[in-house]
Amino acid sequence: PDRGAGASFIYLEAAAGVTTFILAGRYAEKRAKIRAGDALRALMNLGAKDVVIRRSGGEVRVPIAELAVGDEFVVRPGEKIATDGVVVEGASAVDMSMLTGESVPVEVTVDDNVVGATINTSGRLVVRATHVGSDTALAQMARMVEAAQAGKAQVQRLADRISGVFVPAVMLIALAALIFWWVDGSVLTAFTAAVSVLIIACPCALGLATPTALMVGTGRGAQLGILLSGPEVLEKTRRIDTVVLDKTGTVTTGEMRVDAIHPAAGVTSEEVTTLAAAVEKGSEHPIGHAIVVAAQDLPVPEVDEFDAAHGVGVSGRVGASSLAVSGPAHLDVELDEGLRSAIDDAQAAGATPVVVLRDGAPIGVIVVSDTVKPGAAEAISRMKKAGLRPVLLTGDNAGAARHVAGIVGIGTVISDVRPEDKVAEVVRLQQAGATVAMVGDGINDAPALAQADLGIAMGTGTDVAIAASDVTVVDGDLNKVLDAITLSRATLRTIKQNLFWAFGYNVAAIPLAAAALLNPMIAGAAMALSSVFVVLNSLRLRRFTPRR
Repeated sequence: PDRGAGASFIYLEAAAGVTTFILAGRYAEKRAKIRAGDALRALMNLGAKDVVIRRSGGEVRVPIAELAVGDEFVVRPGEKIATDGVVVEGASAVDMSMLTGESVPVEVTVDDNVVGATINTSGRLVVRATHVGSDTALAQMARMVEAAQAGKAQVQRLADRISGVFVPAVMLIALAALIFWWVDGSVLTAFTAAVSVLIIACPCALGLATPTALMVGTGRGAQLGILLSGPEVLEKTRRIDTVVLDKTGTVTTGEMRVDAIHPAAGVTSEEVTTLAAAVEKGSEHPIGHAIVVAAQDLPVPEVDEFDAAHGVGVSGRVGASSLAVSGPAHLDVELDEGLRSAIDDAQAAGATPVVVLRDGAPIGVIVVSDTVKPGAAEAISRMKKAGLRPVLLTGDNAGAARHVAGIVGIGTVISDVRPEDKVAEVVRLQQAGATVAMVGDGINDAPALAQADLGIAMGTGTDVAIAASDVTVVDGDLNKVLDAITLSRATLRTIKQNLFWAFGYNVAAIPLAAAALLNPMIAGAAMALSSVFVVLNSLRLRRFTPRR
């Protein structure tokens, strides 16, 4: 035979082409996956590398690893705050954008808490460290994002089960193509078809469909101040149609203030205030804090036998007298006309009255009020436009609840609910056919957050509430509740698009390969491009921007 006569049967260009396309696809895929993890890497690299600590009257700069709880450190203008702590000297504005996604600096002064990795923009601060290392808010955020990225969504578990059948099926199809074309008399065509089937059916795109979307979606959420606890959250958000909102600290700022004090006959306003403050000193409730602040310039006595009943009030003893501060709905005592009128007027104005009792007898009414969070009305309007029904659930009185609901535009109000009954109200809505997202911030909201189909905690609230939730809104912005739901749905939609493409591509291409209509080089190019498409589609989530 002539020299080179067999060259047309060894397919050197096909071998080179398959290798080139696969390596090019892997390169593009690797670069895209690196970009997908940028948000988490940026988050973990935000912390300060060193810190100026006060020691023996002087200041010394040391590596961040040497900083311990209780150390006082100096933060100059333009520097990062080294770790979580409380300000002991100075006043400044702190750029919290890494934590909350908001660009407007927050004013801080003595006794205010600050978070590590945020930036001191103006004045000099001295901060006492309260959390270091893995206990800081930044480290906790990174752990939550990592956990969410490492898990599997329910839709991916379905894909895994399908893949368990898909791979053996592809092997059988390749074997069948080999046998069919061999029997047909064409050994070359038989091997070409079988190899093409195996190459084009390589399930790389299936393996990338969920992890890349989760990585980008959760990373983008962290940039916006939204933390997802795991991939199962994505499935939960798809069905949500009702959003139950706690009032204090969620719809309102939770920063209560004393508006008025109405003493009973024969009692002074100062006496009512100091006795109420004595028992409220041990309470963490915003109403109690407001009463204590109102009495800060008065001599407040010490209290014994302090007790707090969540959602009801507090009690204790001062000397020989028993004291209690409670909401009027939880009392079974007679009130004189003046105190009853004060309560009615306060509730009509949307304020919250509490009754102060000494030895079981009412000695006065203290009226406190809260302010609605900026942007709350906009957030409720956006929820309605998105097809969600907002419900206000609160332990406050009906008047105060309706007043706040009227301001923000909530039509359904459930008031005078004890903490233990919040769970029952969530269950009642679920039994009526609603799929419920619960939004709260306090210890008393934790059971309801756990019971709801989707629990959303305000990051400005308690650790217990955050631990019981599926989603944490770092800065407590109510608008980000809908942003979290929208981002989760967008991530889930991207996962489904990726899986549809991966399966659809195989369903369409395998018959062509088995019919010997694709050579291995084209099959390799198509397989590589399918993986790259899946990753690039996931990267679109980096551009997710909430609509306001």
